[in-house]
Amino acid sequence: MQLELQDKVVLITGGSKGIGLACARAFLNEGARVAIAARNQDSLNLAVKTFSSEGYKVHAERINLNNISEVKSGVNRIEDSLGQINVLVNSAGSSKHHDPMSYDSERWIQGIEDKFIPTMQIIDTVIPRMAHNGGGAVINIIGVGGKVAMPSHMAGGAANAALILVTASLAKVWGPSGVRINAINPGPNETDRLKASLKVKAQTSNISVEQQRFKSVSNIPLGRFGCPDDVASLALFLASARASYITGAIIPVDGGAYATP
Repeated sequence: MQLELQDKVVLITGGSKGIGLACARAFLNEGARVAIAARNQDSLNLAVKTFSSEGYKVHAERINLNNISEVKSGVNRIEDSLGQINVLVNSAGSSKHHDPMSYDSERWIQGIEDKFIPTMQIIDTVIPRMAHNGGGAVINIIGVGGKVAMPSHMAGGAANAALILVTASLAKVWGPSGVRINAINPGPNETDRLKASLKVKAQTSNISVEQQRFKSVSNIPLGRFGCPDDVASLALFLASARASYITGAIIPVDGGAYATP
């Protein structure tokens, strides 16, 4: 399938590890010019070194997405180096799981600041530029917690639900300007974040982490947790010309665990 992503400029937030890193590798493999952004310089350096060993060149920017000044200056540097951004993949930010009885005002605020604010600040910066330049594609990697009640992930789930709503709304706002905006809702994915969430759930249920892992996997019809490449493959398609009539979609990648009509 010809995705027509050769030489497209792609910005991936959270692109130094996990799902973001897998997305960066997938777009590089399609011949895109890729910039990755993250707040941790060490993880960025490691990602650049890894890609270099694989024969890829990436542009890396250390950006705190909660700081709008850093967001704007970082985007300016990326476009000065690579050109106008054609594709934005938002994979940065994730809220921690907590014991449900430990929630307080600080936890709720942190949930919004961990995921919702960073995503919206990069969106508000990049989308108007895309529209001015004739269009583009935005893929928000959110999470099933925005649609499924998870007691250990209430604050993060609330932030995810807000991002789902905003994705659908912005798709209507910017569609006439040629900007397509879609979302991917991954289920449990084999990343460091999964390990942390399994630990919290195990402690809450008073079982071992291994027992919690078995319990969680047993609820997935395809019999395994997802992997970052599962999400990256869909991100490629949604960014491509093959998805030119898809916008405002919220697509689960969860092995059927949360299938609904």
